[in-house]
Amino acid sequence: MLTAIIDYESGNLHSAHKAFERMAREGDAGEVVVTADADVVARADRLVLPGDGAFPSCMAALKGKSGIYAAMVEAVEVKGRPFLGICVGMQLMASWGREYEDTQGLGWIDGEVTKITPSDKTLKVPHMGWNDLVIDNPHPVFDGIKTGDHTYFVHSFHMVVEKQNQRLAHVDYAGEVTAVIGRDTMLGMQFHPEKSQTTGLKMITNFLNWRP
Repeated sequence: MLTAIIDYESGNLHSAHKAFERMAREGDAGEVVVTADADVVARADRLVLPGDGAFPSCMAALKGKSGIYAAMVEAVEVKGRPFLGICVGMQLMASWGREYEDTQGLGWIDGEVTKITPSDKTLKVPHMGWNDLVIDNPHPVFDGIKTGDHTYFVHSFHMVVEKQNQRLAHVDYAGEVTAVIGRDTMLGMQFHPEKSQTTGLKMITNFLNWRP
């Protein structure tokens, strides 16, 4: 099995690669590669899209990489390959991003990405640090994970999901902030699983073992 972490110069690839590689090795889940090659993306058995930065620039960078965008979309939409978006990689799965300018997303999850507005004005944005997950809908990615387990976030925008069955988990930051989304073969995590210690590494393992 081949897991491809997509390199479009918009993500923290080193730590993600090390975490996925470690969990794949421990779980005998095949090879993990970081790639900017559309052919590798096309033949991978599962895909990971990281992302750091602003929604418009990340989408532009993804589309600007020769053939990667088309290969990724075909792999997910046509071939049904398991997909995981991380941080802005998750946000790109939305219908629209409202950061700086209105930008069309992949449209895989019904919703839009807007600025976090906690009701407690003493809470800082960006939302940075550990938060307890609240699981909204069951999913194999939560095998061995429970409400109250914590993960690590760094972000100023979040996805407001239109269909509640597509929001799998959230956290409370003086208001609900979407943490995990998913449908069909698609998953997204707003937090960084590679930086979320035991909980994050377990969820990476679950993704690598997931058979939608």
